[in-house]
Amino acid sequence: MTELSGNWGYPTNIWAGPGRIHELPEACRQLGISRPLLITDAGLKDAPIVQETLAIAEGEGLHTTLFAEVKGNPVGANVDAGVTAYREGGHDGIIAFGGGSGLDAAKAVALMVGQTRPIWDFEDVGDNWKRANAEAIAPVVAVPTTAGTGSEVGRASVITNEATHEKKIIFHPRMLPGIVIEDPGLTIGLPAKVTAATGLDAFVHCFEAYCAPGFHPLADGFAIEGMRIIKEFLPRAYENGEDIEARANMLAAASMGAAAFQKGLGAVHAIAHPVGALYDTHHGLTNAIILPYVMQHNRPVIAERMDLVARVLDLPKGGFDGVLDWVLEFREAMNIPNSLAEIGVDAERSADIGRMAIEDPSAGGNPQQLTAETLEHIFLSAQSGTLREAV
Repeated sequence: MTELSGNWGYPTNIWAGPGRIHELPEACRQLGISRPLLITDAGLKDAPIVQETLAIAEGEGLHTTLFAEVKGNPVGANVDAGVTAYREGGHDGIIAFGGGSGLDAAKAVALMVGQTRPIWDFEDVGDNWKRANAEAIAPVVAVPTTAGTGSEVGRASVITNEATHEKKIIFHPRMLPGIVIEDPGLTIGLPAKVTAATGLDAFVHCFEAYCAPGFHPLADGFAIEGMRIIKEFLPRAYENGEDIEARANMLAAASMGAAAFQKGLGAVHAIAHPVGALYDTHHGLTNAIILPYVMQHNRPVIAERMDLVARVLDLPKGGFDGVLDWVLEFREAMNIPNSLAEIGVDAERSADIGRMAIEDPSAGGNPQQLTAETLEHIFLSAQSGTLREAV
């Protein structure tokens, strides 16, 4: 087994390796935090890893409070409640703990504790982020417990506006956590189903970033290597949740995917965001289902790029067909449904999803120009499971 520990400085300070959660108090001290608010999602509230983490913090004299009023798809009200808890508790920093929902909510709270404008004023459009009082953003230590979203190394949060049923990307450069602790031991208890969905979310991040147009060799390098790591280690983590080497590599790949998609995402995320907002689906699973339908649609403009992907992944068949066949087999091996209908998504709001998807910032990174009608068509193909019609 290769060495699994290391300190990395890109895109932020990352402390990776088994057992490193015990360095949480030192991470807080380095960021000037003495009274952290630990924010996670409701599903982890009573989990042993949360209670053990609180004990580690308290044992080193950090007066830590738990806030877990966060939905699986966090909403603005969750952020508001977190801001209230932060202020009333006299906290001076945040421990963002959990999967993408907990991390996104925590980073949004960190942004909002010092602002007077509503959160929607900081949507990732133009230079909205300049409206924020940057000096008032709280410091964050991020502790991911799933290997998927890569939110621990991101400068944005996806928050649902319940009034409009739209997912909004809230952005500020200082939302990037100051220190990330990637302890694979915290992911050991992740069920196989969640391991697969979150792992494929990381793969979609890498794949869409690689396919996004523009010159960004750094992002492409992260994306290609991230895909290779996921191909090798996700099946191992899925089959044996206690495989610490697989878990460590998947945490790294998730962070690599998020670093890569600074280049851009695409139609998978543009569709998945409104589907998640309207049907409350799991984000990673939604991405995993939609991916091949977007690949099929984008084929004319990404086919040439698939030659390298096929070589790096060491696939038995090269080119676009080889990559698409492998993606379909990879999903099937981990029991990912083939259609959105299988996870309770109907076709009744297809026009709404097309309209919302074209307005999503992710749509701008798609390698082929999109329209609301095109996105609606792709959604309907993914909803019904008819891959050949996704062109």
